[in-house]
Amino acid sequence: MYEFVVVGAGPAGSRFARRTAEAGHDVLVLERGEVGKPLACSGHVSTDLWEFTPPGAREQLLQNEISGARFHTGGPGSDAHLFYKHEVISNVIDRVGLDKILADTARKAGADLRENHSVTSVTERRDRVSVVAQTPDGTETFEGKIVVGCDGPVSRVRRECNLPEPKEKLQGVLAFSEEDDPGEYVDVHLTAPTFFAWRIPRGEAGVEYGLAAPPGSEPTARELFDEFVSGYDVETSHFCAGMIPIGPPKRVTGRRSLLIGDAAAQTKPFTGGGIVYGMTAADHATATVDPDDPSTLGDYERAWRDDLRTEIRLGAWIRKAYSLPKPVQNAGLGTLAGEIGVHMDKPTTIASREQLKALLSRK
Repeated sequence: MYEFVVVGAGPAGSRFARRTAEAGHDVLVLERGEVGKPLACSGHVSTDLWEFTPPGAREQLLQNEISGARFHTGGPGSDAHLFYKHEVISNVIDRVGLDKILADTARKAGADLRENHSVTSVTERRDRVSVVAQTPDGTETFEGKIVVGCDGPVSRVRRECNLPEPKEKLQGVLAFSEEDDPGEYVDVHLTAPTFFAWRIPRGEAGVEYGLAAPPGSEPTARELFDEFVSGYDVETSHFCAGMIPIGPPKRVTGRRSLLIGDAAAQTKPFTGGGIVYGMTAADHATATVDPDDPSTLGDYERAWRDDLRTEIRLGAWIRKAYSLPKPVQNAGLGTLAGEIGVHMDKPTTIASREQLKALLSRK
């Protein structure tokens, strides 16, 4: 009998496992394949990431430093509106490497982390949960006091525990070129339906190209992506695809279950990124959930929502601008472009002193 059975060893799952193991809890983590694979997420993150990683992680993972973004309402070669800071805003990292470092840190903290364990069913009972998984040794059943779903947008835990789905899922696709580009700006193209396409320079590691669009869109996300990349006239490889959850459901906890990260749609609606939000929620779960008292799951619901609700709601409003008519987009971008004081994970900083100072400096 484990105190926590965690399904999924991505950033949210490994962060929760590390913190709960450090607190003295008996934690099992089940990862369906090899940690970090297959890649299905961009490696563009805010510098806040390093607050959640062990010493030395930045030196191992950093590929490039970013200080701004060029926004386009058209495709490659179209006019751009530059938003920037005179400092590093974000980092581009080895995304697979991040998962491996966080998983290793969880193991060192005492978590029992097992790869190639694919969960097939979860049953919440009165006094425990039963988790069945296909393992290298056959079918095994693991029991715990609480099951923690950190298993991504298409969460098995969410489905098995009858928890509600995210409000929306987008189809994300990305691939990489071998260009050596140490550029300090990312390119954002507001050309995909309700979302955008992107180009992220990764220094010697190449360039990441990506796009997200609603499932079933015409053209499809893959067709839009191919057209986008052809506009840059580059060859790409290592194509990846995955769902991006947008909009947390009203409930992410059950009788003896909770969801964290993409499984709970704890993502930024205006970018789809969720690494920092997911690990932030993992810390709230660690601080609030007592495996011997399932009623504390409600404390987790309140804690993470109190922290992230406003950022997510405001992020959803920002995303609405992606669907405005292009003349309106160009007018707005032209007015707001220039030096900024906004934090990429915190839309509320639009009203910050730093942002006001940046606006006034343009006069």
